[in-house]
Amino acid sequence: MPRILKSRSRKTGLPPGSLVYVGDKRTAAPKLTAFKYSPTGYEERELKNVENCAELRDPSAVLWVNLDGVDHVDTVSQLGRQFGIHAMVLEDILNTSQRPKKQLSSDYIFMVAKMLYLDPQRRIQVEQVSIVFGRNFVLSFQEEPDSDVFDRVRESIRKNIGAIRTGGADFLAYALLDSIVDQYFVILEEFGERLEAIEQQVINRPELGSSKAIHGLKRDVLFLRRSIWPLREVATSFERSENPLIRPGSMIYFRDVYDHVIEVIDILELFREMVSSMLELYLSSVNNRINEVMKVLTIVTTIFMPLTLIAGIYGMNFDNMPELHWHFGYVWALGLMLLSALVMVGYFRRRRWL
Repeated sequence: MPRILKSRSRKTGLPPGSLVYVGDKRTAAPKLTAFKYSPTGYEERELKNVENCAELRDPSAVLWVNLDGVDHVDTVSQLGRQFGIHAMVLEDILNTSQRPKKQLSSDYIFMVAKMLYLDPQRRIQVEQVSIVFGRNFVLSFQEEPDSDVFDRVRESIRKNIGAIRTGGADFLAYALLDSIVDQYFVILEEFGERLEAIEQQVINRPELGSSKAIHGLKRDVLFLRRSIWPLREVATSFERSENPLIRPGSMIYFRDVYDHVIEVIDILELFREMVSSMLELYLSSVNNRINEVMKVLTIVTTIFMPLTLIAGIYGMNFDNMPELHWHFGYVWALGLMLLSALVMVGYFRRRRWL
């Protein structure tokens, strides 16, 4: 799981609106892709520079520009100038430790969400996605190209599936946000399988490594909660506020996103309670195992106490001990020890201690 907090020391002392990237640096060059579409057709390009966006802008069509590599500050700044985005919004885009949120402007709506995905080792990773949309344009900013979950949206534009080509920029923004939220269910399903496997391990055979696994689950749940929970406020603001940039026909789709976010949060809270219960179950299982071990050791010690007493008595070697020179003394001592042990075992079984 990535770090919970990212270093913001590079921004210390800078005035508001200073464009400084906060996050992990990439070595790859930024990648700009654009979709221009309308009900009658679409055009897809990989842009060499930001200036190419001006060629694609058309009041009768929707333009979607996606940037992979938000750590390239100059590219983000040029996109901001091209589409009239405020410097404070660009500052939030460059800060990849931003919590999910939504901001309104007279010309556009800005929102931040956390995209979750699985790396090749099946570990949960998180990436910040920023979306800005106006009347006929949508800008999306991503950290990495490999974690993209927008392929379904691209295929819908290419093949004219659904209502994206007939909808406006607000519908495209909904589709992007919906893709991010739908990916949460995939992540939670994977997380649920991990949780069940560790739960079975804790129930059947709790080991020292189980506590480390439970601690990892607990940290993952907290990280997922921090990444997903604030999105509820974003979805609620779409449902409760009216904005000329969002058509009345699109509101029902944003309400659907809100329902999905609530469902994800409910599942996440259930997992959180299960992890807490699992930790208690692990500690209880470990204590029970310790008690069982102590019980066995106590029984063995108790059985050997009279045997030790008999051995101690016959080990004193006094001359006047009656059995000291007896021919059957050794057999007598062993028989007495065996009888004492059998009596103790029988007593323990009668009391159901064995």
